[in-house]
Amino acid sequence: MREWGLAFNQQFERWMFIIIPGSLILGFLFATQLQPFIEMVPYLFAYVTLTMAIGCGLGQLREVLKRPGIMGLTFLIAHVVSPLVAYGLGALAFGADSPYVVGLVLFTLIPIGVSTVLWVGMSGGSVPLMLAMVVLDSALSPLVVPAGIHLFFDSAVEVKAGPIIVDLLVIIVLPTIIGVALNQMSRGRIQSIVQPFTAPLSKLCFVGVVALNASAIAPHLGELKQDMLLLVPIVVLLVSACYAFGYIGTAPLRKHEQQVTVSYATGMRNISLGIVLALGYFSPIAAVPVVLSILIQQPLATVYHYVLQKLNNHKGSESTATHVP
Repeated sequence: MREWGLAFNQQFERWMFIIIPGSLILGFLFATQLQPFIEMVPYLFAYVTLTMAIGCGLGQLREVLKRPGIMGLTFLIAHVVSPLVAYGLGALAFGADSPYVVGLVLFTLIPIGVSTVLWVGMSGGSVPLMLAMVVLDSALSPLVVPAGIHLFFDSAVEVKAGPIIVDLLVIIVLPTIIGVALNQMSRGRIQSIVQPFTAPLSKLCFVGVVALNASAIAPHLGELKQDMLLLVPIVVLLVSACYAFGYIGTAPLRKHEQQVTVSYATGMRNISLGIVLALGYFSPIAAVPVVLSILIQQPLATVYHYVLQKLNNHKGSESTATHVP
C-alpha cells in the first residue's frame, strides 16, 4: 500500500498539468450528476489544506520569519501589485463594475497555491521557504482577502466580510493550525509516516473540488460565449504577468533560488479557494476568470519551468566562460 501511494503521488505530480484541467472539463460534462455534492467542497478543501500543513513545522516558520524582507516582498508583489494590475486590466476591458473584474482581482488576493511546492522543488527553488510561505499566507487569508475585496469593490458589490472570514478560518486556518501542531508534536516524523496514505486521498479531494466547482458554474456558461474571446487573453496575460512580477521583482537579489521561489509564489494561487469564495459571495460569473486560471495556471507553470531551466543554463554558461583563463 505504501509503495502504491508513493507511485500514485509521483504520477499525479508528473501529469498534474493535464489532470487538473481534465477534472474541470469532467465537471462541466457531468454537471447534473455532480451538483448534489457541491456542499462537500469546503470539507474536501479543508482536508487538502491539512495534508499540506502537516509538512510544515514551527522550525520552518521561524526560519522564514528570520527573513521578513523576502516574505514582505513576496506578499507585496502577490497581494498589492498584482491586484492593482488585475483591476486595471479588468476595468479597461469590461468596466469597473463587471463581475469579471471581481474574479480577476480575487485571483490575485487568494493565498499561494499548494502546488507551488512541487514546482519550486523541480525548478531549483527553496522548498522549505515555499512551504512556510504557503502556510503563513493561508493563515493570513482571513485578513487579506476581505480587506482586498472591501478596498476594491465596497462601492460596487455587497461585501460580507464576516462570513468570508468564518469560511476561511474553517477551511484554511484551522486545518493549517492542526497540521502544523501534528508536525510539531511528532517532531516532523508524521509526514513521512502518513504521506503515502494521506497524499493520494488529498490529490483526489483536490480533483473533486475542481470538478464540483466546475459543475456549479456549468449552467451559466451559455451567457458567456460572447465574452470569451476577450476574457481568455486577459486571464493568460494576468497569470503570465504574475509569474513575471515575482521574477523581475527579485532580480536585484541576484539569488536564483529566491527568484524561483518568489516567482512561483506570485504566479500560482489557491484557485479552488477562489472558486469557493466567488461562488459563495459573488455572481457565478465572477468565478469564470478563476476557473479559466485553472486551465491556464498549470500549463503556464510547465512553460515557466522550462524557461527557468533555459535561463539557468544560460547564466551557467556565461559564468563558465567568464572564468576560462
